[in-house]
Amino acid sequence: MTDNVIVLAGGLSHERDVSLRSGRRVAQALRDTGHTVLEADVNASLLDTIAAVADPVVFPVLHGGAGEDGALRSVFDLLDIRYVGSTGPASRIAFDKAVSTPVVAARAAGFRTPRQSSLPHDMFRELGAANLIAALGEQIGFPMMVKPARSGSALGCTKVTQASELPAAIVAAFAYGDIAIVEEFIEGVEVAVSVIDTGGGPRALPAVEIRPRSGVYDYTARYTAGETRFVTPADLSDAEAARCAELALAAHEALGLRDLSRTDLIVRDGEPVFIEVNVAPGMTETSLLPLAIEASDASFAEVCAALVRVARQRSGDTDLP
Repeated sequence: MTDNVIVLAGGLSHERDVSLRSGRRVAQALRDTGHTVLEADVNASLLDTIAAVADPVVFPVLHGGAGEDGALRSVFDLLDIRYVGSTGPASRIAFDKAVSTPVVAARAAGFRTPRQSSLPHDMFRELGAANLIAALGEQIGFPMMVKPARSGSALGCTKVTQASELPAAIVAAFAYGDIAIVEEFIEGVEVAVSVIDTGGGPRALPAVEIRPRSGVYDYTARYTAGETRFVTPADLSDAEAARCAELALAAHEALGLRDLSRTDLIVRDGEPVFIEVNVAPGMTETSLLPLAIEASDASFAEVCAALVRVARQRSGDTDLP
């Protein structure tokens, strides 16, 4: 029987271009390992496209929006379509930083998360910015990071060093959603730890240290070759690297994730601090998960093929984390 895979990329989010690049790379990797691959986008004919393919596995490489918020995955769960990655309910929790950070704080005992407050757009508008900004300054302190609750690729994220910068930063975050996150800015070594499960249980890949040339790991630094230096394995002590791996695995488990995830964290004073988790990591040439795979004992193509194999061996799973 032909081993059919549908690589799903594109979508309508602000990260469409990155998703398409990720999708092309995953599709080629799977073709290199003997799979028959159809590349598809999210549109009105998607379910008909899937239905027309014999016994497919869907490999979603959608970033932001419907690619990570669990909506499309919940449809796949409903229709018993096998796919790579976390379930709809788990993805929904992980994607929303206003929810995922408290969940990790509660369930991943022994690890630190930033002080955080979520600010809905209607509250910011109706209650008056001045009072809220003063309260945020007192509770969170400066510097702070402002970002959308439900977005990726550092879109809408701003480091704020004083109160006068806060209103503009919050408005910038609202451009990507109706809830802004205001959290403590953690100074330290920025690293990402990817977790994969290719059939033997979740395992953490080598940590990737992120050194952006501009000093800020924004959208340009993430997806422009040469703008960021990546050190893999990260320049950490053995003890620090072990703690980073433990945190990534703890977050993966706390949020009920499966197959693959990437946890972003900051190492401060030798201890990792959880920042956020991604259920649909980028797969481009400058993305962190592929860099971590290359630093491990596997190849990118082998891991993609193994993830498809794991997905093929199971039926729908809609258990909540």
